[in-house]
Amino acid sequence: MHALRVNPPTSTVAILGAGPAALMAAEVIATAGLPVTVFERMPSPGRKLLMAGRGGLNLTHAEDFDSFVANYGAAADWMRPHLAAFPPAAAIAWCESLGQPTFVGTSGRVFPRAMKASPLLRAWLRRLDGLSVRLVTRAHWTGWNADGALTFADGSTVNATATVLALGGASWPRLGADGSWMSLLPDVATAPLRPANCGFTVAWSDVLRTRHAGAPLKRIALSFGDATVRGEAVVTATGIEGGAIYALSAALRDAIARNGGARVHLDLRPDLQHVDLARKLAVPRGSASLSTFLRKQAGLAPVGVALVQEALHAGYDVTVPLATLIKSLPLRLAAPFAIDRAISTAGGIALSELDANLMLRNRPGTFAAGEMLDWEAPTGGYLLQGCLATGAAAGRGVLAWLAEQPR
Repeated sequence: MHALRVNPPTSTVAILGAGPAALMAAEVIATAGLPVTVFERMPSPGRKLLMAGRGGLNLTHAEDFDSFVANYGAAADWMRPHLAAFPPAAAIAWCESLGQPTFVGTSGRVFPRAMKASPLLRAWLRRLDGLSVRLVTRAHWTGWNADGALTFADGSTVNATATVLALGGASWPRLGADGSWMSLLPDVATAPLRPANCGFTVAWSDVLRTRHAGAPLKRIALSFGDATVRGEAVVTATGIEGGAIYALSAALRDAIARNGGARVHLDLRPDLQHVDLARKLAVPRGSASLSTFLRKQAGLAPVGVALVQEALHAGYDVTVPLATLIKSLPLRLAAPFAIDRAISTAGGIALSELDANLMLRNRPGTFAAGEMLDWEAPTGGYLLQGCLATGAAAGRGVLAWLAEQPR
């Protein structure tokens, strides 16, 4: 698909954005034989997809469907029909049809064997090019004019037969999505964009921040409320982030908004029963320093030792056994990291603004998909699957709506 700034046909289905949701909508519509033009304000398409693929592109997840849908939280019931129409099995088949075989990891996550996004994106763009999809880059959409035509920053206009908005949220704005589209939809109800799958600030001591920023916390468990997640995290200069934190980030973010902070509990040795750890720590310490004792008897890494010492110095109840502290170390989170550092965002177009085909109720012929809608999901394949599924749904919605229009 050639990224040329050209004058598109006056009658075309316009896709605004060139991320996964946008490109999937384009594929569905173009496969039906309709002319499609994709408008992307960045110099090239799929930039956030390429960023997501740097550590291995997590395409979807292989768990049973009901468990899969539950990961969409408050939007699960709304997302269910779209996910059922384009389920994880469809995402896997689509990926493999592009010449990218997949495999299921030990956690149930599904990845392309290439473990990166670039081969998949190149094959996808070739398919779209073969379907005569036109790509117009550096096209900054600015709204509609009085005649209903799409307007762009360079002064050009496009009369679209139908439009799909797939402009993303506001995370990683340097990759193209900054949420500025919200000002172009004043008559559409939206929820404020908020960070999702994000880290959180912690008031570390200077010693911990200086010595341990960047240190990984491997094989830990994190608990908040009734939820416990196993995984990994990273101590940063300003707080903590990583997979275990991301999995609880929606609940943590909302709790902080309500209460001004949130307390989580960190299990530094989840594979060791409390009674066994207590037995290891019951031996006399002798002349060994606390750091040496914890390293040898509890098997803690230096950053784990530092976290225990941090809690003790912060006034933790010293009458509580060390084993209890190691198995349930309290950590106060003050605020989410900034939205431009988050993996994804919550908020966006209210789901009540859309009909079953993802068309805006107050703007016939205009559909929306992807991260600009008010749903969120944890990492683990749920984000990309949600974008692909809503992109496909918007594409089918365009076809259904156009089929009902008089010629």
